[in-house]
Amino acid sequence: KAPSNSNNYTSLATLISYANPFRLCNKIFCEKQFTMNSIVFLSIFLLSCHQKNSFSAAFSPQPFTSPSVSRLAAAADNEATKERKPWDVFRFVSQSSKFITPPSLPFLGSGKKGTKKVAPGETLWTPSEKNLFGFAPLDDVVMGGASSSSIDNNTGMWTGTVTDANNGGFVGIRSTPFRSEVSLDMSDCKGVELRLRKGEGQRFKFVARDSTEFNGISWSTEFDVGRSAIRIPFQKQVPTMFGNKVSGKTFDDENVVGFQLVYSKFEYDGKLNKKFRLGDFGVQILELRSY
Repeated sequence: KAPSNSNNYTSLATLISYANPFRLCNKIFCEKQFTMNSIVFLSIFLLSCHQKNSFSAAFSPQPFTSPSVSRLAAAADNEATKERKPWDVFRFVSQSSKFITPPSLPFLGSGKKGTKKVAPGETLWTPSEKNLFGFAPLDDVVMGGASSSSIDNNTGMWTGTVTDANNGGFVGIRSTPFRSEVSLDMSDCKGVELRLRKGEGQRFKFVARDSTEFNGISWSTEFDVGRSAIRIPFQKQVPTMFGNKVSGKTFDDENVVGFQLVYSKFEYDGKLNKKFRLGDFGVQILELRSY
């Protein structure tokens, strides 16, 4: 029985109740009725079963097609190619699962984590294995796209290929859960400073997060890569969800739990990024620090 105070368990139980896999996928990707945590947990379960051939018959009546990223592409549909590529569900699960924290179990306690106070000028990340967190790819495959990227945490090199096949058009890297699942109290800081190499002339987004929810508010700031350090002031961040601006939100600088870099054909609300190009890209992250 699912604990009554756990939305993750309850929604997962609801998902499993949809025995017809096509009805289930429609609920997930079209009606968006379930949390991303449940989607990832169920995907792992389905893939595990599929590898044992126990779900092969269930999926045989018709081919499974990937979800589209129509929410992002609607305003620019005429600009996108009509190319279709098979959806890589294994890469979807591999990427998404790195940012999902399993639901806490009541008998293990509240699961409340600590807070680390951050002072201005403190280094948050540099290329090494000794950081509070690492970066991992989070590309448009999570919404049905075919773009792909990779990050080497030892050198800071982030490279990949962006395609607008399947109405996609973005790649990203996101911080993995902070070590010991602490949050950062950055209330004494004005923002973060980013030092990059390569990628000059291209426009990226930097995202800060004050919630561990997979699809929570993205506090976004656009910037153009140049030869100098880039400052991201907290006061000028734009709250967004799925690339669209939202209102009535306040950034919690006492509970910073994640950072993200995004290279996308879209800016906000479907507007196209004029300093974006399809194809291969590469940028090196040298340092992330507070100021």
